[in-house]
Amino acid sequence: MNGMMNHPNPFAKLQDLGNPLSRRRQPPYILLTAYTMLVWILSGSISLFPADPIADGGALNGVRHRLVVSTDIGGTDPDDFQSLIHLLVYADILDIEGLISSPYGPGRRRHILEVIDHYARDYGHLKSYSNHYPSPDHLRSISKQGATEVASYAGINSPTEGSNWIIQCAQKKDPRPLHVLVWGGLEDLAQALADAPEILPSLRVYWIGGPNKKWSPDAYQFIVSHFPGLWMIESNSTYRGWFVGGDMSDGWDNKGFVARNIAPCGHLGQFFQNQLEGTIKMGDTPSVSWLLRGHPESPDQPGWGGQFVRAWKRPHVHMNHLPQEGDHMEIFGILELALPLPQPAQTGFTSQLLVENQALKGFVAPDQTLRFRFSPKAARTYEFSLVSSLEALDGMSGRIRAVHPDRHKQFQPSTELPHWWTDSLDPHLQEGEHAGAKSVNRWRLEFLRDFAARMQRCRQPQPRIE
Repeated sequence: MNGMMNHPNPFAKLQDLGNPLSRRRQPPYILLTAYTMLVWILSGSISLFPADPIADGGALNGVRHRLVVSTDIGGTDPDDFQSLIHLLVYADILDIEGLISSPYGPGRRRHILEVIDHYARDYGHLKSYSNHYPSPDHLRSISKQGATEVASYAGINSPTEGSNWIIQCAQKKDPRPLHVLVWGGLEDLAQALADAPEILPSLRVYWIGGPNKKWSPDAYQFIVSHFPGLWMIESNSTYRGWFVGGDMSDGWDNKGFVARNIAPCGHLGQFFQNQLEGTIKMGDTPSVSWLLRGHPESPDQPGWGGQFVRAWKRPHVHMNHLPQEGDHMEIFGILELALPLPQPAQTGFTSQLLVENQALKGFVAPDQTLRFRFSPKAARTYEFSLVSSLEALDGMSGRIRAVHPDRHKQFQPSTELPHWWTDSLDPHLQEGEHAGAKSVNRWRLEFLRDFAARMQRCRQPQPRIE
């Protein structure tokens, strides 16, 4: 190794070994092949992942997983209704221990109960196929109200029924881990960890991040800073493979599939069809399918919920000024502003940072800096403006450009985050601008066929065999 490092060209010796004139330094071909493969991998010419992966294991192979769902159903995006319907038709092969209404937006526990009411109408048909379907009353009993507001700058607010329920489920004497599927903000998970840090080893978190991270930057930063040992899949773009790309021919497109395979299937099917004008989104469903088909204990292995890599250091940019032309940061990272106050904050002092469709509330830190956190959900330029009761700050503006991470970062896993996983940057798994999405949509026909078959259970009871 030292000889190679002292050579003017570290790879020259490998090249020499591959030269037919250097046969005294055999065996050359194995080394040449290894070198060539390394170059191809780093350049993106070949994939680290198999071309024809096999997704086996999971609940569809008889492995019963425990899970709690934290959802912003009924909030700003109705796709959670679709994902909850999908979950419920598979409820006979999963142990659902909690359904929690969490931020962001106006979603509440009543929206979970609304879906359960439709499930109740189809329950007779469903249980004719399996007596393991939970009763509607049981599902209602495990539906809890979580936080109704996003976290403060501290990252946590106060305990909720939802956060306490996560703790109660995690403390059960069950050797299986508790899978926490987060479809919205991280507020209730962060609160549960803060109140009962001893539950951390029991948790396996699959978070649909991306736009949800935009609404939950403070809870996110609290978790990554205080609980780096958490087992976490941070899916910022992989999840998009459920509704972007893949085989959409012959009626398997997002709208045609619903009309043909979902809408005719009972009360749940009709309710599904009424969401998003009858078009599939189901952006949170990969977290469920992760448990249905694949290897939940090994995120780097293929499965219906995607294929991930160890997370590199979580991008966190700290600035003591509003960003200006030329400033940039990594997409899905955290921008933390600590703006020095020109004078001590007075009682009643207010400030908001306006960016896109957000009005971020300012927090005055003990060091007399005004703090904001922001996370960009897309690779583009974001404009900022400050509205403040302090004249010296009011009207200030700035901008920052969000960029995609360098692909080599996936080969630099953080030692501080030993169980944290995120989207693969392998170009062969990228769908358009969405990293990792092809690790989901490669299974499109398989998971949609299976979902269609499940929905048929709502349409009619299982025929009796005479």
